[in-house]
Amino acid sequence: MIVTLIIACEVGFWVLLAAGLALRYLAGMPRLGAAVLLCEPLMELVLLVVTTVDLKNGAEPDWKHGLAALYIGYTVAYGHYTVKWLDGHAAHRLAGGPKPPGPGYGKARAVHEWKLWLRTVVAAAVALGLLQAAIAYVGDAGDVSSLKAWQYGALRAVGIHALIAATYTIWPKKAPAAAEERPAPLAGSGR
Repeated sequence: MIVTLIIACEVGFWVLLAAGLALRYLAGMPRLGAAVLLCEPLMELVLLVVTTVDLKNGAEPDWKHGLAALYIGYTVAYGHYTVKWLDGHAAHRLAGGPKPPGPGYGKARAVHEWKLWLRTVVAAAVALGLLQAAIAYVGDAGDVSSLKAWQYGALRAVGIHALIAATYTIWPKKAPAAAEERPAPLAGSGR
């Protein structure tokens, strides 16, 4: 049931996002669109409550509960960022707004990657907190090794993301070279 709910939350996230953006930019109802977008955190709250109730009813803690904690952590850290990013692109494509700036190149790109890494740290911190709360809640009554494994997984994700961000610092992404000018076609060449 938990896995089904996680999938439903993910599908619901994208459905609400598409509906909210469509209402804002295609239907011309920006307030209603914003209200729909604000409903997204409710799905994660439902997931948290259902996971807690599942553990309270005696379910053995396993990978599903750990996955739910990581999903909630990811949504807390990246949910608003994703909505804001897609909103900027929808405003540009559907409402003639300015093109959203990209992450850039060189130092600006490295800073962007480190900011994303900080979001991953926040996601991991939320997940670690939820997992630790579940471990304390279950106590000695059950096997919590699966939940502890998810905690190590969250820490590994932070480490891997730090390595990725470091590569942008050590080997900065360079701006694409200006297109080389083509020589003018020869007269009478038919081109």
